Amino acid sequence: MAQSLTGAVLVIGGGRMGEALAAGLRGQGWPDRQLVIVEALPDRRQTLAGNGLVAVGTIKEGLDRLEGEDIGAVIAVKPYDVEGVARELAAAGVGRVLSIAAGVTLDDLDRWLDPAVAVRAMPNTPALVGCAASAVAGGRRATGADVEWAKRILSAVGTVVELGEPSLDAVTGLSGSGPAYVFLLAEALIDAGVLVGLTRQVAQALAVQTLLGAAQLMAETGEEPSALRAAVTSPGGTTAAALRELERAGLRSAILEAVVAAAERSRELGRH
Repeated sequence: MAQSLTGAVLVIGGGRMGEALAAGLRGQGWPDRQLVIVEALPDRRQTLAGNGLVAVGTIKEGLDRLEGEDIGAVIAVKPYDVEGVARELAAAGVGRVLSIAAGVTLDDLDRWLDPAVAVRAMPNTPALVGCAASAVAGGRRATGADVEWAKRILSAVGTVVELGEPSLDAVTGLSGSGPAYVFLLAEALIDAGVLVGLTRQVAQALAVQTLLGAAQLMAETGEEPSALRAAVTSPGGTTAAALRELERAGLRSAILEAVVAAAERSRELGRH
């Protein structure tokens, strides 16, 4: 059931992630005639249209608008709505589907979508600014071309890796929930800046840029974080004193436990 990588895309669900994916594809030059969002809420459709995206109210309307195209679909709805959407897409003859719904397994997707191809993905919220970290896994009917199609869609909003489905729970614990860990760190840095005498506005500006710059440095140099940390840690200096306190407080252990807890919770949700 391999198809080309240039067909039309029907995005079901016009929430923040659905909009981000559609906007990312549009930014890559995907023509409006090949890209439609299905969103049930009229006010939200109006917002999407105001942002330059084509939005309709039902899957049938979307498929009619894309009639004659090589159509694939992205499911970006709440988990409890996935089965109904998947069955409707299969009945309509859509050939392959990418689901970004949390906790919905490939076994379920393959069953609901039969005979269509299923690919499951776990993107994170930085997709909203084109900086997502996403992982994809193909279902039992998926070919390499099907997974490449899904990766192309997700690459419109960031970085994509291909993994087996059992690894998606680990991805959830690390990058799926990861932005929340960074936001918590940012909160702590801002509060600390205020504690040592900075205004909150200045503390926030410096904290945000520090996090952004450190991430960019890792991305562009390709160096191990441990090497970059050592490079800014002078013996007996201020950074060494600060790192000693972080290690004493168990920061590293807390992060490890947080990722493990999130991954285990993801596994639990997938079993229900």
